[in-house]
Amino acid sequence: MPIPGLWHKSSYSSFGDGDSCVEIANSPTRISVRDSKDPTAGTLAFPPASFVLFVEALKDAGAVTTPSARVRCG
Repeated sequence: MPIPGLWHKSSYSSFGDGDSCVEIANSPTRISVRDSKDPTAGTLAFPPASFVLFVEALKDAGAVTTPSARVRCG
């Protein structure tokens, strides 16, 4: 698992969103994703190549709005 404190909240998390959204942490071997509203509920962890496929699937579903793969809240 990523080291605590290395989680980065989505740039879409803002005061208007209740300051809650998706957080991402990466290490040399995996990229992890969790819900910032409930960070102890669990994470999704992907090898880097699989994370790219995950983000592409989100783009195809219309959940990602920029090439930098920022994920929309709500």
